[in-house]
Amino acid sequence: MIAVLRTTLAREMTLAFRRRADLLNPLFFFVVVVSLFPIGVTLDLTKLALMAPGILWVSALLASLLSLDLMFRNDFDDGTLEQMLLAAVPPQLLVLCKIISHWLVTGLPLTLLSPLLSVMLALPAKAVPVLMLSLLLGTLSLSLIGSVGAALTVGLRKGGLLLTILIMPILVPVLIFGTSTVQAMATDQPWQGYMALLGAFAAGAFTLTPWLTVAALNVTVGD
Repeated sequence: MIAVLRTTLAREMTLAFRRRADLLNPLFFFVVVVSLFPIGVTLDLTKLALMAPGILWVSALLASLLSLDLMFRNDFDDGTLEQMLLAAVPPQLLVLCKIISHWLVTGLPLTLLSPLLSVMLALPAKAVPVLMLSLLLGTLSLSLIGSVGAALTVGLRKGGLLLTILIMPILVPVLIFGTSTVQAMATDQPWQGYMALLGAFAAGAFTLTPWLTVAALNVTVGD
């Protein structure tokens, strides 16, 4: 079982790095969107520091959404998805490997890039570690929840917009908790409660979404 999971994860990572444009698009989007705020909104560092948590969080979530539609798309087109659902290995584990690989090539790079962009927005240095931890949990939640939407829309040729409409309302609590965590840290307010809620949301998504995603894939592939 462990060997199968390791092989599946290695396969997903290899395929992801072969599509380098898909890897770089979220990062470029993240950089461009964050860079536009000092230019188009204000150059006042005090105001930028107040807006920085929201700007970074919204930009990171939108950037992560760019690649969600591709999570199952290629496997659906070449028939691999159907074979995955029929494999002897529990499909929930295989789906979890795909979710983790999506997070590793999207959410993790965005998180590692966030400290550099936080300097541009004058975010206090003390809030940067909390920002990174909150983005780690938040982008993982997005990959987990987004997998359900990607499974429901994988049979549609232009399902990206529908996917966004489906999952954005569910991600609103993640955005609120994540932004509040960083804002509270930056203003010397208690932030641990917000982080705990963010972690609880991620843990709940980690537990439920593989099963929901497999159910959605069975409906999609069955149709």
